[in-house]
Amino acid sequence: MLFLVRMDVHLPADMPREAAEAIKAEEKAYAQRLQHEGKWLHLYRVVGEYANYSVFDVESNDALHATLSALPLFPYMKIHVTPLARHPSAIA
Repeated sequence: MLFLVRMDVHLPADMPREAAEAIKAEEKAYAQRLQHEGKWLHLYRVVGEYANYSVFDVESNDALHATLSALPLFPYMKIHVTPLARHPSAIA
């Protein structure tokens, strides 16, 4: 199942820099692992914001929830999920 996911990150202003850098490094490693596994198909930065649009390919709603809630930055995110279906006019 395909999902379009917007993630907006809101780290606390008082979070120590070292803690923020550590959690971002964990997030990057997890995101890259999911990309290599074929679950996180696309990852795009939203220009001028600490946000992204991503496309996930997972087996169910529950699998997506588990994947997203395991993100190290999950506690600091606002997430919006849109389920996707193939468009009949798409050539790919």
